[in-house]
Amino acid sequence: MKKKTEKQTNRPIDEAPASPGRRTFVGGIASLSAASLFATPIAHSQNATSVSRSRVSAQLSASDATTITETTTGKLRGYRRNGIYTFKGVPYGASTSGTRRFMPPAKPEPWAGVRNALQYGRVCLNRDSAHFITDGHNSASSDEDSFVLHRGAAAPVMGEDCLRVNVWTPEINGTHKRPVMVFMHGGGYTSGNAHELLSYDGENLARNHDIVTVTNNHRLNVFGYLNLASLGGKEFAESANVGLLDLVAVLEWVRDNIVNFGGDPNNVTIFGQSGGGGKVLALMAMPAAKGLFHRAIVQSGPYLKVLPPEYSARVAELVLKELGLSPSQVDQLQQVSVDRLEGAGVEAIKKMPDIEGSPLRRSFGLSGWGPTADGLVLPQHPFDPAAPAISASVPMITGTNLNEFINGVDRPNANSMSLAELHRLIQQGLGDKSQAIIEAYRRDYPKANPFSLYATIAASSVRHGSFEQARRKAALHSAPVYSYIYSWRTPVLDDRPGPFHAAELAFVFDNADICDHYSAGSPEASALSRQMSTAWVNFARTGNPNHNSIPHWPEYTAENPATMYFNTPCEVRIDAEGEGLRLIAHT
Repeated sequence: MKKKTEKQTNRPIDEAPASPGRRTFVGGIASLSAASLFATPIAHSQNATSVSRSRVSAQLSASDATTITETTTGKLRGYRRNGIYTFKGVPYGASTSGTRRFMPPAKPEPWAGVRNALQYGRVCLNRDSAHFITDGHNSASSDEDSFVLHRGAAAPVMGEDCLRVNVWTPEINGTHKRPVMVFMHGGGYTSGNAHELLSYDGENLARNHDIVTVTNNHRLNVFGYLNLASLGGKEFAESANVGLLDLVAVLEWVRDNIVNFGGDPNNVTIFGQSGGGGKVLALMAMPAAKGLFHRAIVQSGPYLKVLPPEYSARVAELVLKELGLSPSQVDQLQQVSVDRLEGAGVEAIKKMPDIEGSPLRRSFGLSGWGPTADGLVLPQHPFDPAAPAISASVPMITGTNLNEFINGVDRPNANSMSLAELHRLIQQGLGDKSQAIIEAYRRDYPKANPFSLYATIAASSVRHGSFEQARRKAALHSAPVYSYIYSWRTPVLDDRPGPFHAAELAFVFDNADICDHYSAGSPEASALSRQMSTAWVNFARTGNPNHNSIPHWPEYTAENPATMYFNTPCEVRIDAEGEGLRLIAHT
């Protein structure tokens, strides 16, 4: 299909990295300056225009008189800063230790008096909380990765009593009902937490857009996804997916409590990035979650399938073996120390075959830790062979970042890649059609240098999953679905990183100003941050992401497969990367 555009860019999305001088942000974002963007009221976000986007000279209070609210389990004391109330580490479930390990979450224990909600709570145990994915493999977080993503924004305290939510809101104990946006963190189903990145801070999203922001911690890895059903019988029937049931409990807590935080329980959007996007997709296929959310956003979560029962059951057998337990001693797993159990889980996964393939031909969700299509909690694969009918009425956004896992972070010589090396790598990963694939991508991104082109082609497995979600959702002919590609390049580190995995989070949360290691404090970054966050919030408010500071963003349909490119400026393309992706699919 011939490519169409709704708006021409002054700086092409595929432009090869230029010198720092050329990357100076002259004139803001071409036809729309940051100043004019902020001066123009945006639909449904009028309150944001009169409030400072900075934390300079913050006014803060934590007071019995003004920052206490009520939940179903007791009173909470939070704090108020520059008009936004924050409550951190709020229990939405009881401790999952001892006999509650591998069990569905229980309601939190009520407390007497006033409980402080001033600091983040515990996170699920994992050895790789500061993980970084590069070239399809997990490794320790790098210095550059940690720098641009502002990792370690708050040091995690780990433990099994980790079922906690964090809430940011403009109002408590009032009558105004705002849209609620519930975020699921990344890290696959193995690691991560709700405060490992500064991007996740929900204060600016609540302040600038008059909504309620909720983040959460939940069970991961061996604690959340150990399939003991075939070994432990009925008692452990749901053990393979208790991490997902934690997320249902988050949404139930929102339903039962969010009115006292100024939120509307009948207007809840779930959104997540990477593994968090996979969690959103799983919730869309879960009977237990039906009716608890009303919109869904998937960011770089290319999952279509989850684990088959035979795979996760084999992992469970290996965990028992690592601990020296027989299949008849399943109940003793609830008495094993957390360190031993987690270590056994790590070793068990190492012994399982990797069925995800090479970085250029990956399938997501088919190995490692993750949910299981158990026929009970998760009756089917979330988006295979079709989008879930159970959430047909839920509008959806799905998208990816231009480069994702292979990018210029920790690659000081990335932009010196030769054409010969590009051809060698693509031929090695994709075979005899490599020349045609490169030529197809060159037509899409004619100004990309060899490394940028390689990084974009390497994201094809992520792009395929996202576009397939959009196609299958659109095929239900019910609620709309919107597709995007995030393609803005940070000038930090000599314009080398590219639009990498998780880069968009600072802008989605409207945190460009505080995440300056990534945004560089530039006017165009602040403007794009407002454009993206406003699109996300308008979608949460109405089911339609459009607003007057971006080109019209059409629904994705079979007849008109439209994709918004978030860049400076934004543009819409039809059948984005279509020719290249079709060639890759047939290699």
